[in-house]
Amino acid sequence: MNDEVYLTSEGEKALRAELKKLTTTERNKLAVRLRDAIQMGDLSENADYKKAKEDQGFLEGRIQEIEYKLRNAIIINEDDISMNVVGLGNKVTIQNENENPEEYLIVGASEADPRNGRISNDSPIGSALISHKVGEKIEVTTPGGKETYTILKIE
Repeated sequence: MNDEVYLTSEGEKALRAELKKLTTTERNKLAVRLRDAIQMGDLSENADYKKAKEDQGFLEGRIQEIEYKLRNAIIINEDDISMNVVGLGNKVTIQNENENPEEYLIVGASEADPRNGRISNDSPIGSALISHKVGEKIEVTTPGGKETYTILKIE
């Protein structure tokens, strides 16, 4: 398994902010909920207690996930981004025949958000774009079949 987690500097800041919120504010709120539920008595039939314990499990799981990502993060250095070939951190404009151009930012898997134009370097389109230049055609196998795109611009 590859432990490397590629993050933009914005992605790293967002994860650090989320981690701080989860380990302070959210943990404290959950502790109050648990204390209140325990004070209600019989824990075996206490739905509030069971729900709070379940929420605690999700919270601690998310905290561990963020800590793992930050511990294994490789920050995409914007100064090292090439405008000649597609790589992590590039904004790429591509076009499929008879369709409007599409613009994507190539990011690591943990920051991918295709609906907002952020695709993973591990996604079918993202991995096909890596190391290619403006003007090149790439073939991508997607769930809908094979598609050919032309790289129009790399930023």
